Amino acid sequence: MPLIRREPASAPPPGASDSLGDLKSANAGARWTAARLLAKDPSSAAALGEALAVETDARVREALFTSLAHIQTPEAVDAILTHLRSPDAATRGGALDALSSMPQTVESHLSKLLADPDPDVRLLSCDIVRRLPGPTASRYLCDLLTRETQANVCGAAVDALSEVGDKAALPILADCATRFSAEPFLTFSIKIASSRIAGDGRSRAPKAP
Repeated sequence: MPLIRREPASAPPPGASDSLGDLKSANAGARWTAARLLAKDPSSAAALGEALAVETDARVREALFTSLAHIQTPEAVDAILTHLRSPDAATRGGALDALSSMPQTVESHLSKLLADPDPDVRLLSCDIVRRLPGPTASRYLCDLLTRETQANVCGAAVDALSEVGDKAALPILADCATRFSAEPFLTFSIKIASSRIAGDGRSRAPKAP
């Protein structure tokens, strides 16, 4: 019987090397196609991350985020996380959408993200947390509220709790309302969230990833 040569399990799919080269093409269409094709090659995460760091075309950036989110390796997640700090709102939004599509993969980073010195990172992270299973999400959000000093971040956490919080969140919300009694928008949000949670223990099912 003739021997059948098997490709190594980690071998990239056909055309992967061409696609890696096309990530640096001057043609945005070629870069977009390459980014889409490389979603099938987990070993391309580093190259996709490098391309994302310099990409200026919104459509190509979206394809890069989508492929990295599909790959979901630690390297891919790290490449996306960097862009939560981008000064560009569209890039931050792309990173958030990508991370929110894989909340359980990102969960190991959440404690650090929710304690980040940048309040914008903490605020954005609340939207990732709300995609986790209810009890887990409620715990993360309650832990954040007990120490948070920025009203806007608390507002994001309260909004998420109104969807996924359980009755254990009620005293945490009451304490937050006391601490931020001078912030009418926040105290009103807390009143609404508390009413929803107290109504049935869980206001609504969490959003699907």
